Amino acid sequence: MTDDDDRVFKALADPTRRFLLDRLFARDGRTLTELESELEMTRFGVMKHLRVLEDAGLVVTRRSGREKLHFLNPVPIRLIHNRWIDKYNERQVSALADLKAQLEEQT
Repeated sequence: MTDDDDRVFKALADPTRRFLLDRLFARDGRTLTELESELEMTRFGVMKHLRVLEDAGLVVTRRSGREKLHFLNPVPIRLIHNRWIDKYNERQVSALADLKAQLEEQT
């Protein structure tokens, strides 16, 4: 497993960080103030969570004037999906296809 995978799994392990990702999925380009207003924690606490998400590549930022906007980057989640979910589903799908073929041969 790569360090990038470890960072993504660590970021996704926390419910607050998953909540922040859900908020960005609902509407991208939010400021820290907007994200903070939906959580019962300090501004500094939200900033720490956003830093973990940024380090994992799950959130990217862009400055717009004096504001820093946060955007969801779904690519790391897709890579985790491809690496850890798709490959295991392939065996099940293949097994079901083989079973279907065998059952059809019997009838």
